[in-house]
Amino acid sequence: MILCPCKKCGNIYWHFREVVYEHLIVDGFIRGYKKWIFHGECTSSGTSSTINPTYPDTDYHQHVRQDDMEDMLRDAFNMRSHGEQSFLPDFIISEDCNIGENVFCETGTSAPNEEPNEEAAKFYNLLNEMNEELYDGSKYSKLSFCIRLFHLKCLGGWTGNSFIMLLEFLREMFPFAKIPQSCQDMKRLIKDLGLGYDKIHSCPNDCMLYWGDKKNQQSCHVCGKSRWMNSNTEDVNTDEGGAQLRKKPVKVLRYFPLIPRLQRLFMSSKTAESMRWHNDQRTDDGLLRHPADSLAWKSFDSKFPSFASDPRNVRLGLAADGFNPFKIMSTSYSTWPVVLVPYNLPPWICMKQSSFILSMIIPGEKGPGNDIDIYLQPLIEELKQLWSGVETYDVLRKENFNLRAALLWTINDFPAYANLSGWSTKGRYACPCCAAQTCSKWLYNGKKFSYMGHRRWLNENHKFRFQKTLFDGTEEYRGAPEQTVGSEILFMLKDINFSYGKMNQPPITQTMRRSRDESDDESDEEDDPNEAELWKKRSIFLSCLIGSTTFYATILMSCILRRMSART
Repeated sequence: MILCPCKKCGNIYWHFREVVYEHLIVDGFIRGYKKWIFHGECTSSGTSSTINPTYPDTDYHQHVRQDDMEDMLRDAFNMRSHGEQSFLPDFIISEDCNIGENVFCETGTSAPNEEPNEEAAKFYNLLNEMNEELYDGSKYSKLSFCIRLFHLKCLGGWTGNSFIMLLEFLREMFPFAKIPQSCQDMKRLIKDLGLGYDKIHSCPNDCMLYWGDKKNQQSCHVCGKSRWMNSNTEDVNTDEGGAQLRKKPVKVLRYFPLIPRLQRLFMSSKTAESMRWHNDQRTDDGLLRHPADSLAWKSFDSKFPSFASDPRNVRLGLAADGFNPFKIMSTSYSTWPVVLVPYNLPPWICMKQSSFILSMIIPGEKGPGNDIDIYLQPLIEELKQLWSGVETYDVLRKENFNLRAALLWTINDFPAYANLSGWSTKGRYACPCCAAQTCSKWLYNGKKFSYMGHRRWLNENHKFRFQKTLFDGTEEYRGAPEQTVGSEILFMLKDINFSYGKMNQPPITQTMRRSRDESDDESDEEDDPNEAELWKKRSIFLSCLIGSTTFYATILMSCILRRMSART
């Protein structure tokens, strides 16, 4: 819905685009509305005096802010409205949680006017309190000033002491402005608005997180490594003027809590409506236009009808991969971000960068490898909690509801897929779809495996099955291997023991490499091994057991098999 700029509505009332189109044809545009400031067009201070449209209610124009604080909040809270205004002026100023009454009248939804829960009320109150002018008559707010200044600090790499000196200078030059006293005050402001993250210390060998009941440990209980750098290395807390000394941890995981970020999506009437798009506005004609049209989504809904009954429940995808944050490629460093994608949104929104939810940043110098499960523990705990549900306020319907979420699939390349699932994607049995029945052949000169069994999926009488010279010199009479389902995988891995940490991995020796003498035809035709022995670990996704239903095992592994079948 957008503001209607016709003569009768005067950019006050909200309607659907089709209704706005009819109003403009019948009544025409409001007089003097040449710069579309209510529909995303920016205006400079030099031309603002020439724009003086006549509004039925002049108080409305006084509520419109001159700065771009709203745009920054949209990006920070993942409330980007994609061309439409997400916060109504009465919401930003002082009308508490009474957001867009006209929206509810137009949509025709009747719901009890419940009070927001504690977290939602805190969010709205903070927005109202922080929407104060930087000084009397300023077109910028204190919140906008703080966010921009802190952004410059991060981009410029300013130290805490230099930032404090800058704040002192600004307060001295502009005593009438409401400038924060210190960097800590600005951080506290951003954190109260829900933009913060948790710092969780980890073992440098990826053995454990100092989290939960192990939060106060001083050394790793697996490898014995200290939690801190050398005892003579202490980090000055520059943000507080050097008044304190603190130990510096060896490795720190940055974790961004998921639950408050999902709740934010329902605190804006625009994003709350978009989160129901897959159920209310999607065209269901059998064509694949959205993840909701996929077999994995429909299979999930059939297995868990209670979850599918509320379209506000969130379906997530998880993407993870490593990259070198330093542009100098000779520097060996691998940082792993983990990103979540909410698939409830329309397809033109859900894959936008502004819709992605950064879950965590796993530091280097080396990638976590199979030890990535150690860092996924906080996310898995939140996913378990979200499966049961958390109380959330829906501003569109003005009611509290039980928000649930589920992880449907992962998005990653082949090496990262091995780290997440626990199945090795290299070597003789690299195909997770065929598993122990993978058809592989060692190449003598190339010193690598080749996988030539793809003809097994063809029809029994297909001509390619009998063409020896075009393939590996054999005729193919075998059928496609049976796929292992998630419950079978869980049963195989129930007794597997895996020790996390770089110090606990077996060393790679020369004897483990295949020599030319061992690579004869007879060795390539080995008997099928025990499939359970081919798994490198029991993935942390398999630990999410819900009663007697193996939720993540069934969904995640079934999705993996479908993806790999498609690649084959």
